[in-house]
Amino acid sequence: MDRTCHMGALFVISSLRTIFILTGLLFTMTTQASAAVKSEIVCVQCHGSQTGRFAKPVELWRGSIHAENGINCNHCHGGDPGDAENAMSPARGFLGTPVETGIPGFCGRCHVGVLKDYLGSKHGKNLGKGGPTCITCHGSHQVKKTTIELINEKNCSRCHSYEKPSQIKRAMTATEAKIVYIDSRLSDFKGKGIDTSAMEKSLFAVRNRFHTLFHELNVARINLQTAEIDKELEQQLQSIKRLDETEQKRKLVGVMAIASALLAALVLRLYVKSMD
Repeated sequence: MDRTCHMGALFVISSLRTIFILTGLLFTMTTQASAAVKSEIVCVQCHGSQTGRFAKPVELWRGSIHAENGINCNHCHGGDPGDAENAMSPARGFLGTPVETGIPGFCGRCHVGVLKDYLGSKHGKNLGKGGPTCITCHGSHQVKKTTIELINEKNCSRCHSYEKPSQIKRAMTATEAKIVYIDSRLSDFKGKGIDTSAMEKSLFAVRNRFHTLFHELNVARINLQTAEIDKELEQQLQSIKRLDETEQKRKLVGVMAIASALLAALVLRLYVKSMD
């Protein structure tokens, strides 16, 4: 075989190898994409492929706290999420969209405590009489994590003056900030391998109590209860302070250990040198 034929053979082999690798990559990517599509429930596959109002629920849901926590369409609307033909069959538990007065009960199947708070509030007592339902403030598909930022002039002034909501927000803001701060610090400690499970449970309970105030419209009662919650949060802040002090001591011990090791190495080196 002359040099030209040899080079030609090498080129062909190299090209075939490249085609083989690219085909493998393409097959892998196609398989992964197909698996990703198949992992979505049929509601998302169908509505997600459409446009306009039929696609809107999925588009909004993708940015919701429900999607973030794996709560799918069927968890609220029922039906069969694995069978396109029977996805909306009442025989498979499909509930569809509730009427206005049925919305609190619809959401309250999961949010039991919140339903109780809402029904006991002035908002809940005006259900069916022009009062707000869950979706008035929280949205129907793009449901956001509950924070005090839900109380704002844009939301509240759609139905009434913002004067009282602004008083409520002022009464709750400092407590919300403490909860967010403590939650963030516990995440930091947890990331460092420190056991924070007891404090997390305590914060969870306190935060739930605080969230019950989100449906309370009596400012005096809110002030009274946030003061009690603040006392409990103060205990958690003291615990965080102690964890900080322990961590500082641990770091100091580590620095001293390294310094001692370096000093010992230096002394040993000087001793060895003096023996030469």
